[in-house]
Amino acid sequence: MAEIQDKYLALYPDGHHEEIVLGELLNKGGASGRIYLDNSHPKSVAKIYHDRKNSEINRKKLEAMLHNRPNIPVIKHKDKTGDKVVEKEYIQIAWPTALLEDKQGFCVGYLMPLIDTNDAISMDHLMQKAVRQKLGISERYVNRIYAAYNIASVVAALHACGHYIVDLKPSNVSVYKGTMLVALFDCDGFSIKGENNERYPAEYVSEEYIYPEGMEQTCQEMGEEQDKFALAVIIFKLLNEGIHPFSGVPRKSVNMLSIQERIADYHYAYGMWQDTYQAPHPYSIHDYFDKNTMVLFERAFTKGNERPSALEWQSLLEYLVKNRKQCKKDHNHAYFTPKGCGLCMVKEKFKAQMEEYKKQQQEPQTVRGMKVEKITAENMVRQNQEQAYLDNLKHYGFYVFCAVYLLFFAFLYKLAVPYKTEIIQAGIFAQLILITVGIYALNWLLKILPRIFPLAKNQNILNMLQIFAVFCLLIAYITVNGLPFDLFRLAE
Repeated sequence: MAEIQDKYLALYPDGHHEEIVLGELLNKGGASGRIYLDNSHPKSVAKIYHDRKNSEINRKKLEAMLHNRPNIPVIKHKDKTGDKVVEKEYIQIAWPTALLEDKQGFCVGYLMPLIDTNDAISMDHLMQKAVRQKLGISERYVNRIYAAYNIASVVAALHACGHYIVDLKPSNVSVYKGTMLVALFDCDGFSIKGENNERYPAEYVSEEYIYPEGMEQTCQEMGEEQDKFALAVIIFKLLNEGIHPFSGVPRKSVNMLSIQERIADYHYAYGMWQDTYQAPHPYSIHDYFDKNTMVLFERAFTKGNERPSALEWQSLLEYLVKNRKQCKKDHNHAYFTPKGCGLCMVKEKFKAQMEEYKKQQQEPQTVRGMKVEKITAENMVRQNQEQAYLDNLKHYGFYVFCAVYLLFFAFLYKLAVPYKTEIIQAGIFAQLILITVGIYALNWLLKILPRIFPLAKNQNILNMLQIFAVFCLLIAYITVNGLPFDLFRLAE
C-alpha cells in the first residue's frame, strides 16, 4: 500500500515540474487508486494509486498518454440559469495532465482535469423511459442521437491516436444532462499506444459488450475491434430504448443462453435475416430505422463483415440528426423513413396490451378451468374423478397406439412385398427419398405424442419407438431390394 503524503512532484509533458499539495479525498476510487482535490490547482484532481509496486509500468504508460494526447477538446456552452446566461466548460475526458512522484521518486499517480459530475448521469440512465422520467431527463429522442454522436466522436479521437477503451459500456460513460456531451474517466485503464508501436494493454473488459472473436482473448489482447463492437451495442441501445442487440424472445424454452453466449454465437435478432435462436423484442423499433443505419448494424453484429469504425458512426449519426422528421403526434418523437414513427407504434402497442391485460383481469377467474365462485368440495371431487377418468383413457389409448405402431413396423416388409416390383422399378434413390420423408413424418408424430398422451413424455419410450421404426424400415428396404446382406435374410 502506498503511503499517502500531502505533497507530490508533478512532472508535465513540456518538461517543467512543480510541487502540488493534496486536498480533500473525493472518493476511494476503484481497484487502482483514490481521488483527491489538488489544492495547488482548483480545476485539477490527483489520482493516487493504492500500491506503488507497479511504479515503473505505470510511469511508462502515463508518459505514453502525456505525449500522445487525443484531440478531445473542452466544449464551451452557454447555459441558462434562471434569468442569467452562463458560459460553462464541459470536459469530455479525464486524460492525465501530469505524472506524480513521491519523495522517493516512485510514480504514484497523476493529475487530471476536475470534471463536475453534478449535472451528469450514467449513460445507462439515458436508455430507458422509466429511468429518464424518474431522474427528470428530457424525453426528446434526438437527445439520445446526440449522446450516441458524442460518444462516437470521442472514441474516434482515441482511435486516431491508436488508443482503445476496451471496457467500453454505458455505465463507464457519463452524460451531461443539459447538452448530451459525454465524459470518460479512468483513462489509465485504457489500452494505450506508446512510442515505436509499444502497447500498454487495458485492464478490464465487461460481458455483454465483448465481441464474438474476443471470447478466446484476454482484455490485454483486445483492441479496436472490441471498441467497434461495444460502440455499436451502445448506439443500438440508445436508438432502441435500451434494448440490447443480442437480447430477444427465445423461440424455444430450452437452453436459455446469456447475452454474452448469444453474442458468441452471433444470435443477432434484428438483422436482415431471421435469427434461429430468438425473435426480436416485442417493443423494438428497429424496423423503423433507415436503411443506412440497418446496414451499419448488420456489419457490426453479423459474422464475416467489417465492423463500422467510430468515424462511420459519427458520420451516420450526424446525418440522422440533420434529416430527422418531427412526429406530429408527440413533439418528443422523431422518425427517419416513410414508415412513420416507431416510438408511436410502441406506445400504441403497449397501450393495447395494457387494455387487454385489464380486460383479462375483469374476466371471471378460474382455477383448473373452474370459476372461483363455483369451487366447492363436491365440485372439486367430481372434477378430480373426471380428470382421473380422462387420464386413464389416455393411458389406454397410448397402449393401443404402441401396439398398432409396433405391429405396423414389425410387418412393414410383409406389407411391402406385394408391391415389390413397383418399388424396385421406382429406383433406389426414389426409395431413399420416400424413407427420408417417412422418417421426417415419424419425428413429427413422436413430437406431438406428448401433447396427447402423458405417458409419451418419457423420452426413453419415444427413443425406443423411433429406433424400432428405423430398424424395421432398414429391414424392409434390404428385403424388398434383395440386397446381398446375409444377416438381414433373417427377416425372410
